Amino acid sequence: MLLADFGTSYFKLLDTDKGAEPEIIPTRALSPDFTADLATGHNAKRRSRKSINELTALARGGRKLIDDANFTLLDCGSRDIKYIRFQGNEVADMGWNAECGASMGFTIELLAKYYDINYSALRIPETGFSITCGVLGMSRIFDAVVNGSSETEAVAKFVRGIARNGHRFTGSPDRLYLSGGLCDNALFTGCFPCDLIPLGRFVLLEGLKEYRAKQR
Repeated sequence: MLLADFGTSYFKLLDTDKGAEPEIIPTRALSPDFTADLATGHNAKRRSRKSINELTALARGGRKLIDDANFTLLDCGSRDIKYIRFQGNEVADMGWNAECGASMGFTIELLAKYYDINYSALRIPETGFSITCGVLGMSRIFDAVVNGSSETEAVAKFVRGIARNGHRFTGSPDRLYLSGGLCDNALFTGCFPCDLIPLGRFVLLEGLKEYRAKQR
């Protein structure tokens, strides 16, 4: 069975019949006629035989991977951010932000390419910008550079602002689990003011696997 998490910039694919590791493929490389058996994410309804909501997949994946009855899990995608909070092994709260969280992951990747930045090499800044939107927040970088900041310093403050915004969005917990491609961004993960536990890019695929198992 083909399971897919259709992200805006990348899609994650798992062929359960082959027993191989999940693949990460740029969305622009997706064949026009590709169809998954079960999917979630952007374009899942159009690209699959059956689709489930991203929050449902996130909740099921988090429940599978996190050995705790009480936790908050934040998923940072290219286009939006969303979270699930469990209390006593039950979903207690959730949120989805595609407006104020707009294009945060995409913007961070775009800035790295534009300024030729290795985020692993950047020092975590002591202060940051107040950011609520990835696209609109870029103006803070340009203003800072015009006023004498280096490009890397300005981008680092931008990333810190995005991380802090994500933390506030989830209710500012003392411990936070993270899902998505930004788990691999050392600057981003280092800017959270809490105990952060990255789970990687395949949490929603784990959710699809759980959903499939329960349907048998």
